[in-house]
Amino acid sequence: MYSALHQRIARGIPLIRHASNAAKDSTLAQNYCMNLVRQYDKENFLCTLLLKNPERRSALAIRAFNVEIARITGTVSDDKIGQMRLKFWEDTIDKLFKNDLKHVPEQPVIQELKEVIDSQKLTKRYFQRLISARLNANLRFVTTKQMEEYVENSVCSVLYLLLEAHGVRNVHADHAASHLGKAQGIVNLLRSIPYQERRNVVPVPQEVLMQHGVSQERVLRNRKEDKGVEEVIFQLAGLAHQHLEKARKLAGSVPKQAKPVLLPGVATGRYLERLRRANFHLTDSRLLQKDAMLPLVIYWNHFRGKF
Repeated sequence: MYSALHQRIARGIPLIRHASNAAKDSTLAQNYCMNLVRQYDKENFLCTLLLKNPERRSALAIRAFNVEIARITGTVSDDKIGQMRLKFWEDTIDKLFKNDLKHVPEQPVIQELKEVIDSQKLTKRYFQRLISARLNANLRFVTTKQMEEYVENSVCSVLYLLLEAHGVRNVHADHAASHLGKAQGIVNLLRSIPYQERRNVVPVPQEVLMQHGVSQERVLRNRKEDKGVEEVIFQLAGLAHQHLEKARKLAGSVPKQAKPVLLPGVATGRYLERLRRANFHLTDSRLLQKDAMLPLVIYWNHFRGKF
């Protein structure tokens, strides 16, 4: 396992040499999680880099776990295989919280999660919610409420765990994380639409489509002159913006040590602004290009204590 791991890490961040095998294994696991998040969750990776250790190490472990389970549905063709892999993670989390390590495999993300769970009082329920969201997710929502419940479980739960890893247990921080997670989750769903044609899935609530008389097929075609599709995307983007603004209005009540956890709001806000300038056309070239200024803007907002 670790020979392959060496090859993956060799293309990324150099390893630090340690005397003991245990320390080497720990470094390998940390670098594995870092590279996993950097490859598959780039925007959140940029935010995580600005955290201080040991919180940064904990955050990378949590986000690496989320990447692992999020990638399952996109990498398997058989739903049963996907469910089996998610069940594996569900059982693993259960064993880690019970400190039953005899039957836990030596896998880098699991190794790092063990360290986090041992050192921080994390809530098991949030891990379970992340897994159940993937188990039950077909991204076919009837109502907006269903969509918000999905992003509450699949995105907000990560933020709650990161707050706990920072030692923050504060109702205002949780409230801000809930709104921010919903904004980020809705934006993630919007950004996924241009890539859903193969799965023939449109993660837009049926009630919104019916309100504007738009079919799922029209959303997938996403023609620039289709005003109905534009109105659908505008409505969802507006909902995401409302959640983001509610989170930002709570900033004054959020403890200082919690604000770095909320940095993903920077990327979410910038995407919504770019989407507005593109007239809510999801395949506009300006949206498909990388936001070159994002790292600098994230750093500046971190320096100012903003999100």
